[in-house]
Amino acid sequence: MKSGNKKQGAWLVLAVGVIVSALTLSATAQVQTDTITTSGQPTADVKVDRGTVVLVDGNDLVVKAEDGHLVHFANVPESARATVDGQQLGIHDLKPGMTLERTITTTTTPQTITTVKRVTGTVWSVNPPSSVILTLEDGTNQQFKIPDGQKFNIDGQMTDAWGLRKGMKVSATKVTEAPETVVEQQKQVSGTMPPPPDPAVDLPLLVLVIIPTNAAADSAPAEVAGAELPHTGSQLPLIGILGLLALTAGLGLRAARMRA
Repeated sequence: MKSGNKKQGAWLVLAVGVIVSALTLSATAQVQTDTITTSGQPTADVKVDRGTVVLVDGNDLVVKAEDGHLVHFANVPESARATVDGQQLGIHDLKPGMTLERTITTTTTPQTITTVKRVTGTVWSVNPPSSVILTLEDGTNQQFKIPDGQKFNIDGQMTDAWGLRKGMKVSATKVTEAPETVVEQQKQVSGTMPPPPDPAVDLPLLVLVIIPTNAAADSAPAEVAGAELPHTGSQLPLIGILGLLALTAGLGLRAARMRA
């Protein structure tokens, strides 16, 4: 007989629990909640990385950093773009020798999330100082956990959980503040084309002009050519001719005297 009463009591508690749960779900809309977000002064951190393109293999990129280390960027997305000399280039447009510069700007903004919950109802049951069940305006009951130090407004007077009585009409406001930090990061990649190759050194052209010997002899003045003797000639024939002329002149003078 007693065991049967215990079973009925257990079923009764379970049924009450189900009813309370249903009331809690339906009464949630009776609680007004306002959220206010207050932002503080943001701070920005700028980091610049520079390097030279060493290898582009498919969507893999190898860059030599300023400190000499090789940095491997695997699976660079097709949507990634670098501004090089005013042009938007993708991963497949990059060439070895290009200089890339990546600027990472990290903005940190502190925020305070203020949540204000307001509820108005009639005390149906109270379990001070931890909880209270209120009958809301739509006639449903909802259990609320009473925070430490929570005050209730009853006909213009403030009281705590110990001052609540069944049938009192109360309104309560719960304000909570939660700090949050919002971090935003922006990446921008720019670059320059590799320097042009060194121009070829201009060497002077050597022009060799060959003047034929015959042409030089023909262009010489006639009087000069007649006055000059060949290097192989000798003055003996000239002396002989002069001697012959002198002998002939002497013989001629002698013949003239004999006739006279």
